[in-house]
Amino acid sequence: MAALGAGRAAAAGLLRAQSLGVWRGLHVPPALQQMPQAKSEHAKAEGTFQVTMLPGDGVGPELMHAVKEVFKAANVPVVFDEHHLSEVQNMASEEKLDEVVDSMKESKVAIIGKIHTPMEYKGELASYDMRLRRKLDLFANVVHVKSLPGYQTRHNNLDLVIIREQTEGEYSSLEHESVRGVIESLKIITRAKSQRIAKFAFDYATKKGRSKVTAVHKANIMKLGDGLFLQCCRDVAELYPKIKFDTIIIDNCCMQLVQNPYQFDVLVMPNLYGNIVDNLAAGLVGGAGVVPGESYSSEYAVFEMGARHPFAQAVGRNIANPTAMLLSATNMLRHLNLEFHSNVISDAVKKVIKGGKVRTADMGGYATSHDFTQAVIEALEV
Repeated sequence: MAALGAGRAAAAGLLRAQSLGVWRGLHVPPALQQMPQAKSEHAKAEGTFQVTMLPGDGVGPELMHAVKEVFKAANVPVVFDEHHLSEVQNMASEEKLDEVVDSMKESKVAIIGKIHTPMEYKGELASYDMRLRRKLDLFANVVHVKSLPGYQTRHNNLDLVIIREQTEGEYSSLEHESVRGVIESLKIITRAKSQRIAKFAFDYATKKGRSKVTAVHKANIMKLGDGLFLQCCRDVAELYPKIKFDTIIIDNCCMQLVQNPYQFDVLVMPNLYGNIVDNLAAGLVGGAGVVPGESYSSEYAVFEMGARHPFAQAVGRNIANPTAMLLSATNMLRHLNLEFHSNVISDAVKKVIKGGKVRTADMGGYATSHDFTQAVIEALEV
């Protein structure tokens, strides 16, 4: 028993030591606290911040146009370094991927649309979207699901956060045909990455003044893989006695989110579960068009839509909802410490939605993407 206690104490000490290096600030990862400060000072001297932009597929380019129009009207001191990476438009290659990574190494911050992943197998299992996440080690995806004032949905006044580990799990791109007609698809769960995402979730809860973290799993079936993830969450939870810790099985979690989402605060989960729950939860407050998202590594921050959909059927029809991308852009500005510009734009977006006169079709209105963007610009108080 003494040996066991000593082992647990040593493990707790290791977790504390790792926690300092992996995540020291919610919106300011370690690399942004150290080396990139010189870059930020240089950018301020020039009067602008450089941000990498990837419009993506589907309506992504149209939504990015809305962001650029609003930024221009609000005099936001941001310069976009724009790159195009698309598998469906034959604009994807290792060279283009490396160009994006090089841009990110300089800017440290990006805003991206959905890079669509074709279902056809063409000799490479990992999509360019996944490869970009791995190259930048974007391990934590954060989706803040919050009701918009004045926009009524089945559940109102919702405020919950979904934190997803997105560099391993079912998205490890490890599949093979062992014998004809039998495919083995490997799900990878590691202690290091499970501890890392758990610490991220508890740090997020602490810094945002939230009271509970719920680990979502399927350890009753995947006893070793999800069992390891769950145990890592429990180990980390012991280091945060002020944060309540709970667990829930993924299928029950989905039902509870539909029936009573108010019971949840911060949810942390492996890759595939997070993808599903992100989309389910976005539907509770209005859909993919209204929920922003973001992804973090120890060095980089990427801002995107919370529910990743290319909405290809809307391309060129001027009907896509710019809300999610605009709110994601305001989160990016907050990350860059441009609080004034962030608040001005987010207030304008919420003012337009609350007014109820200019809403896109997905919100029950008749306005075009251009109409909504212009309404936001007119609502800016700069």
